[in-house]
Amino acid sequence: MNPVIALAVLSLGAAAVQADWPEFRGPWGNGHAAGSPDGKTVGVPLHWSETNNVRWKTAIPHRGWSTPVVMGGQVWVTTATEDGHDFFVLGLDADTGKVVVHEKVFHSDNPEPLGNGASMNCYATPSSLIEPGRVYLHFGSFGTACLETGTGKVLWKRDDLPCRHYRGPSSSLISFENLLILTMDGVDVQYHVALDKQTGKTVWKTGRSVAWNDEHVPGQMARDGDLRKAHSTPLIVLAAGQTQMLSAGAKAAYAYDPRDGRELWRVQYNDWSAAPRPLYDNGLAFFVTGLSKTELLAVKTDGQGDVTDTGVVWRLRTHVGKYSSPILVDGLIYTAAEDSFVTCLEAATGNTVWKERIGGKYAASPVYADGRLYFFNQQGTTTVLEPGRAFRVLATNTLDDGFMASPAVSGRAFYLRTKTHLYRVESP
Repeated sequence: MNPVIALAVLSLGAAAVQADWPEFRGPWGNGHAAGSPDGKTVGVPLHWSETNNVRWKTAIPHRGWSTPVVMGGQVWVTTATEDGHDFFVLGLDADTGKVVVHEKVFHSDNPEPLGNGASMNCYATPSSLIEPGRVYLHFGSFGTACLETGTGKVLWKRDDLPCRHYRGPSSSLISFENLLILTMDGVDVQYHVALDKQTGKTVWKTGRSVAWNDEHVPGQMARDGDLRKAHSTPLIVLAAGQTQMLSAGAKAAYAYDPRDGRELWRVQYNDWSAAPRPLYDNGLAFFVTGLSKTELLAVKTDGQGDVTDTGVVWRLRTHVGKYSSPILVDGLIYTAAEDSFVTCLEAATGNTVWKERIGGKYAASPVYADGRLYFFNQQGTTTVLEPGRAFRVLATNTLDDGFMASPAVSGRAFYLRTKTHLYRVESP
């Protein structure tokens, strides 16, 4: 069994079996659909439009870029007012699209404005996590909560975990055994914290260890601190004979032991605001470094301490997606950049196989289902590619509004969240 899949089963337990799309990037955290480990789910549609293969379409109020999570006939999404004062959760009936839960879970009197540099973000970007009987919501420092899925009842809340997000919260929740793990990479503090799922109490907390070299200028904390911010969500894998939590931060990427938060190794780089989720394959971790000098790094996972000089196997410096997470299928990595390019490269060597324009800019992360790759752009178009060493477009599909949120897959259906609506897209 693939080490990423094995760890997902271990981490989520029953949820990995029962939840079709339990978290950001799906049951294995890598964008592969839940039908089978190889992503060859039978029956998801190849073609759709506003008038074709849309089972239902439901307006989602306010603004949110979080991925829908799907389990047991329910779909859950988060949203927030554009000014960041109020934070909501919506639970929908998966068959009809009817909203059955619509609750305000947090309020902020004085949220920090997102600023002109946050056009890619909003106050409800972090994705939720669902498991049997419970859904966990996260809005960064504005609050984290656990709800009962049957009733929508709040079981516990935390709003005492500080972090100045500056451009808004982004990192999504992950789960390991009895732990709910949060990533808080702000302009002031940068740390991971693990909460007990049953109670919400803190089990461990680990700060980023990189030495900051951004010179502080009085009165310019926001500008300087922006170099310390990151947006990425960790990935837990079995690598080098141990459980590792791969996490991309500002100035460095890390591997931690998810049971106690102990740092195992790190690789440093001169970049910040890393957003894509890491990947793992055959002893290599793959990280996107950030927004300024964007690179895709392949790093050996058997090191200890600082592996900057010893652990990097290859680097890709051109047409790397800054926001959309890369996806890996059969030894090939695909990355969708903001300039409409998709690049296919060998995971083992970093050698480029092909690079082609498919149009649009990309924030949502792609999925692999039915043996096909689906890329969702900010303009509302989905380009479907055949994976492999030859570039081949299978279909293009368009909905009315653009995609910022990454999609979910459940059985034969896509749950696609545009800037204004949630769709169930499915062939009859």
